[in-house]
Amino acid sequence: MFTGIIEQLGEIKKIESVSNNKRLFIKPASFWQDLQIGESIAVNGVCLTVVDFKKDFFVAEVMPTTLAQTTLGNLKIGEYVNLERALTPNSRLSGHFVTGHIDEMGIISNKQTIKDVVLSIKVSVEAIKRLLPKGSVAVDGISLTIGEIKNREFTVYLISHSLKNTNLQFKNKGDKVNIEIDLLSKAVYKYLRESFFQTRIGIGGGKGVTKEILSRGGFL
Repeated sequence: MFTGIIEQLGEIKKIESVSNNKRLFIKPASFWQDLQIGESIAVNGVCLTVVDFKKDFFVAEVMPTTLAQTTLGNLKIGEYVNLERALTPNSRLSGHFVTGHIDEMGIISNKQTIKDVVLSIKVSVEAIKRLLPKGSVAVDGISLTIGEIKNREFTVYLISHSLKNTNLQFKNKGDKVNIEIDLLSKAVYKYLRESFFQTRIGIGGGKGVTKEILSRGGFL
């Protein structure tokens, strides 16, 4: 579990193929002295396991499914990625709960600077249904607040700190980013959809989504 607060950037130093998997050799800007083999690190929001490390880089292995369904499959040597180590029991939760399990890839449809940098990101119809204005979303592992939602696009606003300390400074229109929808939002959507379906087929007394149902589900 992560928070979406990026600790630092890492540079892709080498990419190796191992059977159908790929091994990423990543050099953090400042190496962690207490890093351990087997621990989890979010790389552009994707939860990966450290399989090896040396004095200034660590190695993570990526399976074919992850390569196909996230931007990790398109990484190139010299590219920078967002890094966040997993939560500990005494960690501050400054962002929101992020699992490191990507829902889909979005495409940056617009990047403009007004007062802050505004990103518009296009996602699928199914993803849009689960997003909420002022709700949370992880973009390449970064915990961001959704501004507006229109059709299949949502906007996020980046303050200078977020831009300077994440890989979004290098992203432009047309680039793909990893999207993880807030876990609570997905849970509520799933529960309400199933409740509606049960009502349509006559299960549950045909009352639809009531206060009692929401309370029983733990949402009230």
